[in-house]
Amino acid sequence: MSKKRPKQILLVTGMSGAGKSTVLRTLEDLGWETVDNLPLLLLNRLLDTAPAEDSDDDRPLAIGIGVATRGFDAESIVRRIKKLREEHGHDIGTLFLECAGSELERRYNETRRRHPLAQDRPASEGIARERELLAPLRRWSNRLIDTTKLASNELAQQIRATFSGERLGEPTLSVMSFGYSRGLPSNADLVFDMRFLRNPHWVETLRPGTGQDADVSAYIAGDPAYDQAMVEIESLLLLLLPRYEAEGKAYVTIAFGCTGGRHRSVHVTERMAARLRDEGFSPTVTHRDLQTAPQDSLEGAPAAASGGGV
Repeated sequence: MSKKRPKQILLVTGMSGAGKSTVLRTLEDLGWETVDNLPLLLLNRLLDTAPAEDSDDDRPLAIGIGVATRGFDAESIVRRIKKLREEHGHDIGTLFLECAGSELERRYNETRRRHPLAQDRPASEGIARERELLAPLRRWSNRLIDTTKLASNELAQQIRATFSGERLGEPTLSVMSFGYSRGLPSNADLVFDMRFLRNPHWVETLRPGTGQDADVSAYIAGDPAYDQAMVEIESLLLLLLPRYEAEGKAYVTIAFGCTGGRHRSVHVTERMAARLRDEGFSPTVTHRDLQTAPQDSLEGAPAAASGGGV
């Protein structure tokens, strides 16, 4: 009889109010088996319950754990995760949902719910205490999503992009473009500044377009520094990504920025994602500021020497 492959398990934890229920519902829609607030004394029993011999049910399992879980102790959970990996061969990952305290307070006020650690005190006190209790799990987790600025549907979209059909040990890549004039992305692991390339914004015929248009792309790719920069960035990513995987950091966001987030960063994001696909990765692509209107005031002054600006 062939040995069953290790079961994929995802522990979903993090701050109360940060979106655990949304994550579990989304994973269930993706075909995962989900359990929330299972008493930790029953965890081993759940994992040791194998499917029936005639069953082909090998669905991945997501387990929601938080401070409201009976028997919660973050250090004990970390030790249990290590044991499950080392002794039982489970393919296991941990997703931590982070959120700013001010946003959590707003959510609790809006829903009129009480924080589980502050039934008769201000929510801020419960949030601070919870952050202390969860610190070991946050350090241990190999995935972190900050939901401070994410609506429920945006969080669900990110979960679908991250966990659709993947094995937990493989790196999940997101490649995104953004504009520095509108702030750095909060979840980026690697950020590349593409403002050294000549700027299509200062070419009147190219300004209305985006980095997805052929004429804009050709203009950007014609910069003398373009080819070498792309080769060097790709080489760096191919060096780093396997090392991230070896360290258990399976969710990586690579961000390319330019001034407005519509031309250079968009083009480079599309090209680098294509190169990574050629190397066997499956990145998702996001253009954060693509739909914003071009503004001269954000782009700064054009460079005088190039007739279109670097």
